[in-house]
Amino acid sequence: MKQDLMKRKLLIVLLAAAPMVYHSCTYDVQTPNTCFQEDVLPIFVTKCNYAGCHNNQDKAKGYDLSTYDGIMNGVVAGKINQSEVYTQIRSGEMPPSSHTALNRLEKSIIKNWIKMGAPNSSNCSSCDTTYTFSGRIQPLMNKWCVSCHISGNAGGGYDLSNYSGIVLSITNNRLLGCINQQSSYSAMPKSASKLSDCDLNAVTKWVNAGHPNN
Repeated sequence: MKQDLMKRKLLIVLLAAAPMVYHSCTYDVQTPNTCFQEDVLPIFVTKCNYAGCHNNQDKAKGYDLSTYDGIMNGVVAGKINQSEVYTQIRSGEMPPSSHTALNRLEKSIIKNWIKMGAPNSSNCSSCDTTYTFSGRIQPLMNKWCVSCHISGNAGGGYDLSNYSGIVLSITNNRLLGCINQQSSYSAMPKSASKLSDCDLNAVTKWVNAGHPNN
């Protein structure tokens, strides 16, 4: 009799703890100060903005995912379960298996941005004025450019996944001309708005300083 009572108490404790365990296993990656321009848009541009997919020319399923307005066609601000853009990412339907899937952090950034009300925000945190290659320039290229400019898929012949490839793109002012979207150069990121002033300034300072490999 006493053993049965102890078993029932143990079962009650386990059931009570189950939601806490589940919550800890599925907890989102922390994404403080989520900013549309600097954090959300690069994910859509690099993972969804391909020819035949969701760029401003093809608009697969009616969605141009290279701009805020286009992304908002598949987003209901504050409601992740009603936002088709997010539910397709969460289910694994998008991007298709032929392309690189979003990682856990990227999914959390989009989810939390929608929960915040999906604001068209930029410069949410103080501008990082440093321009070291390892701490600022390469991560910036990884965020915006490497999906289209990497060995085996080097758009325009430029591999921006490493120092030597990035230095090669500086020739004839090509890198700065492209990211500043000057008329005589191919605008980059392709089919998307320019990088933030903070990011553009960092790249410009690094190039003008002699592009140190630091």
